[in-house]
Amino acid sequence: MSKFGALVMGPAGAGKTTFCNALIQHLRLNKRSCFYVNLDPAAEDFSYEPDLDIKDLISLEDVMEELALGPNGGLIYCFEHLLQNLDFLTSALEPLSEEYLIILDLPGQIELYTHIPVVPTLVKHLTRFGSLNVSLCAAYLLESTFVIDRAKFFAGTLSAMSAMIMLEIPHVNILSKMDLVKGSVPKRQLKRFLDPDTSLLDDDSTANPARSSKAVDPADTESVMGGASFSKLNKAVAHLIDDFSMVSFLQLDVQDEDSVGGVLSYIDDAIQYHEAQEPREPNDEIADYGDDEMMG
Repeated sequence: MSKFGALVMGPAGAGKTTFCNALIQHLRLNKRSCFYVNLDPAAEDFSYEPDLDIKDLISLEDVMEELALGPNGGLIYCFEHLLQNLDFLTSALEPLSEEYLIILDLPGQIELYTHIPVVPTLVKHLTRFGSLNVSLCAAYLLESTFVIDRAKFFAGTLSAMSAMIMLEIPHVNILSKMDLVKGSVPKRQLKRFLDPDTSLLDDDSTANPARSSKAVDPADTESVMGGASFSKLNKAVAHLIDDFSMVSFLQLDVQDEDSVGGVLSYIDDAIQYHEAQEPREPNDEIADYGDDEMMG
């Protein structure tokens, strides 16, 4: 039996859990079943209680206290422990039918899926090597305010591309918190960031006279960050992204139901969700309508 899921990830503060909440609300409004899995062992507050919570297996707080590890080391330990106890996931996900969308909410430490093979190993278990055979799509969130600092935007885009290469599953890259930039960045300018290319940095260099070829004091952090070497580094990163031509972005405003629905439609297409669903008969639609009337 087919299963379908979305792996929600991205740097800390990108709005991953907020997106999960909006996605769950949208699915419920559209009478779709979902199964929410929290894989952040440090998360505490939820608008929707997870159907499966990694903290029932292991928590970051306990690991840090008992093993005297820091937050990053403790998080890696938690995921290594999860990989040693994959039955925790398998037993919960195995009974789910193809009607469910499994939403897996990951922590914001991007090294888990860009530098070390912890999350890639988990993905392989879910998709290939395990018994679940989940058709999985990664939803990588990047905060839209990054577009104001183009060097930061390309660094975030590089991390998204790194995750795409490491995980080897369909990806949907998302610029989140669009409501924060709508008033400060013109729509025409914003569209250029949806398909990043090196011309964004060329324009930025022209607009910022501080980024010149003049020698700068290495002890002056602000000068170094605006100097020629920093500019060359950013252009090299931008060219690398452009050469691979893998990353493009969708816009997301979680307060806009149409925006959430639009992102969900891309996820559904990536995992071929609708192709696996049985066609509904007209009588089913009438029955649903009747149930709604009775509930009202």
